[in-house]
Amino acid sequence: MAKILIIEDSSFTRKAIAKMAKADGHEVLEADEGSVGLELAASQSPDCITLDLIMPGMDGMEVLRYLQNKALNIPVIVLTADVQEDTRKQCLELGAVDILNKPPKNNELQIAINKAVKKEEVTL
Repeated sequence: MAKILIIEDSSFTRKAIAKMAKADGHEVLEADEGSVGLELAASQSPDCITLDLIMPGMDGMEVLRYLQNKALNIPVIVLTADVQEDTRKQCLELGAVDILNKPPKNNELQIAINKAVKKEEVTL
């Protein structure tokens, strides 16, 4: 079981991701925007972060830059509706370990989380 921090401004999407992660046995922390997510990351030391890009206040790119600048080595899975190659490339350059299109399919999210927290076996 891993501790997953979900940073997502849409409560519907946040709850759906949390439900998927909990069903796979993970502990879940939730934040509705970037700065709140970073506070939780600092105080709770999550094993992995799922991150929305477009949010009010501090957006996902700013969160990725902050994590990179502070050398916080928390694996980040970006969840976005933006399918532009430039956006994907920028996320990877800023340290994202995976990028999934919204809404993520349960098995895609499960595989990405397990890969991010380096679980050896993935059960589908």
